[in-house]
Amino acid sequence: MTDLTTTYLGLKLKNPLVASAAQPFSTRVEKVQQLEQAGIAAVVMYSLFEEQIIHESLELDHYLTYGSESSAEVNAYFPQTGNFTLAPAAYIDTISKVKKAVQIPVIGSLNGVSTGGLIKYARKIEDAGADGLELNLYYLPTDPNLTALEIEDNYVALVHDVCKSIKIPVAVKISPFFTAIPNIAKRLAEAGAKGLVIFNRFFQPDFDLEELEVVPNLELSDSRDLRLPLRWTAILYGRIQADLALTSGVHTTQDVLKATMAGAAVSMVTSVLLKQGFGWVRSTLGELEQWMIEHDYESINQMKGSLSQKSVKDPAAFERANYMKALTSFKSLP
Repeated sequence: MTDLTTTYLGLKLKNPLVASAAQPFSTRVEKVQQLEQAGIAAVVMYSLFEEQIIHESLELDHYLTYGSESSAEVNAYFPQTGNFTLAPAAYIDTISKVKKAVQIPVIGSLNGVSTGGLIKYARKIEDAGADGLELNLYYLPTDPNLTALEIEDNYVALVHDVCKSIKIPVAVKISPFFTAIPNIAKRLAEAGAKGLVIFNRFFQPDFDLEELEVVPNLELSDSRDLRLPLRWTAILYGRIQADLALTSGVHTTQDVLKATMAGAAVSMVTSVLLKQGFGWVRSTLGELEQWMIEHDYESINQMKGSLSQKSVKDPAAFERANYMKALTSFKSLP
């Protein structure tokens, strides 16, 4: 019998499909129950943003004003607490209700960059019964005097402080915008992170040329977005002492297979569920099992990391060679 189970953050999951942090899925208990019935292995709750708990953590003022000279215009871009869907207290209550209503693991999510308020709510999330915590590290540096090392040191310190303050496992969701991804991944794992989520997908703003305004622009992912996290999952697997979760671009059974073979313990999905509904989970699990049977794979663990670069002596040279091969394989136009 084909074994679809996997382990992520020390949690044994029935398969590698996990619903990533998204408000449409986890603000309502019945939606999480529907995901569980469809076969999802775990759910990451929508994020509680640091701005929502700013009244309890004055440390955030440093990050919001650093380089902005305390400009009222700059600070006006940040949403007021009342504009969020649910307040912090309601967020904790939702986790508690969801946890009591389902059997699958429930992972809380905190989005921010300063220690004070995040530690307090990390403890509250743990007390609410969450099986794990995902730290979504998002900070866009705009001050030319702020160095990459300072930003990375802040991230590592935050992860260390949060991990030290709670007992449930912590995963860190990072962006691809680091000069040395393996090094920051290694530092985060050494700071206590049990998992790395690769990668945070940013929503780039656009310009409204009629109103002359900067406007938010939300575009759902597709399978083309898989390439970047797939590459880095394959590079990091076996070199970092943390479980890897691949997110962004998982839309087909083939995408799940690729993520697993690259070394991902789980594939996290949002966009495909918004596009195709929860039935996608059930059909994908069926196709996944059938593919494994046809290709003589007995388990997910047997498959995991089989196409990673763990056995490559010099991954940098390997990547360079593939880069050159790709360029020289281009055929000129007729």
